[in-house]
Amino acid sequence: IGPYRCKVFNLYHEVWSDTATVSVGPSSITEADWEEMAKPPSSAKQFYATDKVALLIGNMNYVHHTQLCAPIADVHELTNFLRQMDFKVVSLIDLNWQEMHSAVTEFLLLLDKGVYGLLYFAGHGYENFGNSFMVPIDAPASYTSEHCLCVQNILTRMQQKETGLNVFLLDMCRKRNPHDDVIVQPGLLKVTANIVFGYATCVDAEAYEVKREDVSNGIFISFLKRRVCEEEKVTFMLDRVAEDMGRCAITRGRQALELRSNLSDRRCLTDRIQTPDCSASQSARNLQWAVAHDLPNSDCLQFDCGVKVQLGFAAEFSNVMVIYTRILEQPKEIVSCSAQLTDFPEGVDVDLKKSNQETLLEAGSLILINENLLSPEVPSLYTRVRSLQRLRKEFKFTICLLYIYSNMDEEVQERQTVTVGKPLVSKLNLHEPRPPQASYPSSSSSDSFNFPECSSLTEAFASVSSSNAWSYDEDTATQSNAIGSSPSLRNANVPEETDSSDFVDGPKPLVASKSLPISQVNETNYKFSDMYNFHSN
Repeated sequence: IGPYRCKVFNLYHEVWSDTATVSVGPSSITEADWEEMAKPPSSAKQFYATDKVALLIGNMNYVHHTQLCAPIADVHELTNFLRQMDFKVVSLIDLNWQEMHSAVTEFLLLLDKGVYGLLYFAGHGYENFGNSFMVPIDAPASYTSEHCLCVQNILTRMQQKETGLNVFLLDMCRKRNPHDDVIVQPGLLKVTANIVFGYATCVDAEAYEVKREDVSNGIFISFLKRRVCEEEKVTFMLDRVAEDMGRCAITRGRQALELRSNLSDRRCLTDRIQTPDCSASQSARNLQWAVAHDLPNSDCLQFDCGVKVQLGFAAEFSNVMVIYTRILEQPKEIVSCSAQLTDFPEGVDVDLKKSNQETLLEAGSLILINENLLSPEVPSLYTRVRSLQRLRKEFKFTICLLYIYSNMDEEVQERQTVTVGKPLVSKLNLHEPRPPQASYPSSSSSDSFNFPECSSLTEAFASVSSSNAWSYDEDTATQSNAIGSSPSLRNANVPEETDSSDFVDGPKPLVASKSLPISQVNETNYKFSDMYNFHSN
């Protein structure tokens, strides 16, 4: 209690108010107010996502530009971490302009109110007048904005979905493009306070990868993967990544993460999913994702000579599939036998030098499998099929069985043609242009979704849920690995970590890791090369 006066003044004059007696205490503030003020601060509010969806694009094999190496490993590792956080991940490698546009449209169909949307791009890129552009693999030598995708345009389309969180991780250069003088005007952005941009490098700077024969990693993902699963606000997590990069001698002065954000809530990538009441649109979105990750079922083929061959499939990316063959039974008079794949359809990409290999590593695959699922005493042959998004018809190929009888010197051959439909993302026909109206579907209608014809959503879900990443015939195995479908098996495709404290504390080579068969991971130490082996994106 006491007398108080107020003084108002400037450089030339001052005025004092009349004296007033002010009393502060229970007489002026209610007892309830005092109790509320005395309460300890409440714990941070828990935020939820209605769903979590990520689109990851890694472009490496450019037609008119420098070839890159890191995007394949970077997309694969980030996919594994996001799956652990219950993201629906669409991971795509080497997309041209049309395929990137279609992939973004399909990604937008998976978004709705409250959904967390994440876009990661690794490849060539540039930034002009504050807009970021992702470069497709078919961009001409002197590309401009018309040959690329503007990230800010994608953001405006995401905002129309009333998403809960919009995260963009851009692992690309941000140099200015001297061939592009057009100032792109993205759509009007809303003030949503839920946008995060994590740039792998600063404005007008390059992003780097470390190129070597066996494994390549981008600088950004090499540091991001150590933090991305932390239960921290997205911006706090990226700040720590930036600090880690800043403490590393070989990145200091060359590449520094830049963070731009207006995120007001304490939202994390690890936030749990709290699904609202089930609706037709939600079921359609789930089905849209599921059909794009549907693998052919494992099958057993019987040949006239008495040999029984198992045929299986695995998804490395949403547009990359691994096919394996195993000899399950063979007559005693056959001393040598193998089942090789050949006659692949037009459009898909198969490296014939790496097809029908005895290990996943030799086949060029990054898949990490549980060796207990594949009995080592029964050898397998692996073939990696890329660019499934360009498949225009059903996937058809030939199994060529080569065997030798004990009383013969010449090799005998039998062939069977196999048709397995349209696996994985090939069902979405990304090679086809999307009609303008497909870009902004109503969240209350499922008409815009391109799921297969089924008598009901339940039937459709049943058809895709039976597909396994590593699938086995019930008569020949007791286990199956459905990546991302079962909590106990979700980590089957997660890379082994070999990080050490030297990663950020000194000039020693950075320690990287790669998803390899377990026996290889424990025996191999992958490290970044010296400075002169840096190659920019």
